[in-house]
Amino acid sequence: MTANFADKNPFPVSFADVEAATKRLQGKAFKTPVLTSQTVNKQTHSQVFFKCENFQRTGSFKFRGACNALMQLSETEKLNGVVTFSSGNHAQAIALAAQLLSIPATVVMPADAPKVKQEATRGYGAEIVLYDRTRNSREDLTAQIAREQHLTIIPPYDDARVIAGQGTAAMELIAEVGELDLLLVCCGGGGLLSGCAIAAKTLSPQCKVIGVEPEQADDAARSFRTKTLQTVSNPDTIADGARTPSLGKLTFPLVLHYVDDMATVSEAQIRNTMFFMWERMKIVVEPTGVLAAAALLSGVVKAENSRVGVIVSGGNVDIREVDRFFS
Repeated sequence: MTANFADKNPFPVSFADVEAATKRLQGKAFKTPVLTSQTVNKQTHSQVFFKCENFQRTGSFKFRGACNALMQLSETEKLNGVVTFSSGNHAQAIALAAQLLSIPATVVMPADAPKVKQEATRGYGAEIVLYDRTRNSREDLTAQIAREQHLTIIPPYDDARVIAGQGTAAMELIAEVGELDLLLVCCGGGGLLSGCAIAAKTLSPQCKVIGVEPEQADDAARSFRTKTLQTVSNPDTIADGARTPSLGKLTFPLVLHYVDDMATVSEAQIRNTMFFMWERMKIVVEPTGVLAAAALLSGVVKAENSRVGVIVSGGNVDIREVDRFFS
């Protein structure tokens, strides 16, 4: 790409928004650790930096975007409350951010969402509305609740305030370790990928940004290659955070503009990488959280003699259901 990404752009999210989110989140979001591994460096012949958002509040990067969005609501909107839809991590993030800001929150969650995520969301004080993902549209149900109760909808990824908040993860990473040659980011609805790509292309212009999806939920990769928005319906992947039906109206053009490539990884590669990080790096990560790492460690993405950033997006694993990862 030859564009100057620091220039003003026509999109609803800019680097200035990411900068503002970074300041807004000070004292609220954690500055998560960056880990390295001699084993990984030797295996990949590169210097790899893992930005560990599994240590973020609520266990994932989602708190960044949720809190940034809620902090920008009007006083009337805060008083009335918010509603969102999520399989788990955005749900928890909205619930905790709302609790910290004294905002009533309702979350529409699929009935088959991991129990640990449901329990955590309730624990943070949000009201949960469960639905059957095979029979109901979460967007339609959320819109209905918003109309009836006069609530403000905070989408999990297709929201400028959310995207800017997610971008603070890459901004922190580059501020700590310096410029990168490659940044790998998981992709569900594209909020984290979009925000991180904006930050990376501004702070480290030569950095190549690659989004990573499960093979069985490859709608963003197909959208990227065809330049036409593609969808997927209830994909069967253990990476539940990547089961989104498509990129959003905001994230799709941002991905096309800022992201250099998309990659996909198999269910076996996701499992193997998750077990590797549990066993060798001694950190708890969830299937969606290792998508970016899986592309690198499985050789889907080659990055020899490079400085590589990897966003580890979350660590909310339901230990009671861990046996399903071995099936």
